[in-house]
Amino acid sequence: MQAGKTLWLTVVKVLLSTILVACASTDESEEGLPSGNRTEQAFYEAAQRQLRSSQWDLAIKNLRALEDNFPFGNYAEQAQLELIYAYYRNYENDAAIAAADRFIRLHPQHRNVDYAYYMKGLASFTEGSGLFERFLPTDMTSRDPGSARESFAHFAQLMARFPESRYAPDAQKRMIHLRNLLARYEIHVANYYFKRGAYLAAANRGRYVVENFQQTPAIPDALAVMVQSYHLLEMPELEASALSVLRTNYPNHPAFLRNGSFNYNYYKGASGRSFIHRITLGLFEKSDPRGFDSRELYNPEYQREEAPLPPELM
Repeated sequence: MQAGKTLWLTVVKVLLSTILVACASTDESEEGLPSGNRTEQAFYEAAQRQLRSSQWDLAIKNLRALEDNFPFGNYAEQAQLELIYAYYRNYENDAAIAAADRFIRLHPQHRNVDYAYYMKGLASFTEGSGLFERFLPTDMTSRDPGSARESFAHFAQLMARFPESRYAPDAQKRMIHLRNLLARYEIHVANYYFKRGAYLAAANRGRYVVENFQQTPAIPDALAVMVQSYHLLEMPELEASALSVLRTNYPNHPAFLRNGSFNYNYYKGASGRSFIHRITLGLFEKSDPRGFDSRELYNPEYQREEAPLPPELM
């Protein structure tokens, strides 16, 4: 009887020990910390492992815990930099921008503060990109350009403050891409105005691109927009001037016919729609006339690079 009782107690102790070990292992797996070790170094080393294994949520949790518990510790400043990166990689762009602003405010003279400026531009660069845009091809030039303008401003600030920064070359490439994107957005708007028969508004958009986005791939289409608009507005002098520049600089533009004359039927806009389309507001005839879009001919490919790790991790 006594032996049976002893055996039962032993089984109970083993089960309790197993449960406690499992709980400890669960705690460790949730935070990535050794059991009972919540030192500054333990938080930091756990965050490093999680950053390198793309466990962004856990990395954010440990980096925030490190800063909350050891705000003046040896790893506090580095943790703040890495938190910007972790937020960005976790698609929390607003949080990444806020963390970068906080780092700049707290450490304006830090040797790696240029990284915070760079990441602000990078987070704004991808702001507004939803789930589908991350994985499927999407024409971002037709979207609201607000985030692109903000990103351009952040990269410009980096270039002005830290022209010798290691991030300056990539920032400059991204600024070129953003400028091309903003110019192309104006062409999208001009095409929209053509659809509505607002030819003066379309001409103004084309002129705006020519005056403010020189050397972008949208310039040929901007000139073509002006030629077509001024023709429809019966403004021959302005039409001839835009046509001369387009023919001289971009003789292969698709709006030119084989004999070199401008094809005024290339995009008729509202006037080129059928009677059925007009009286039904497009309900029974969905096709729209093609807009001015010569990107396949003039637009270079843009290779997007991955965000770099904070300086101390490289």
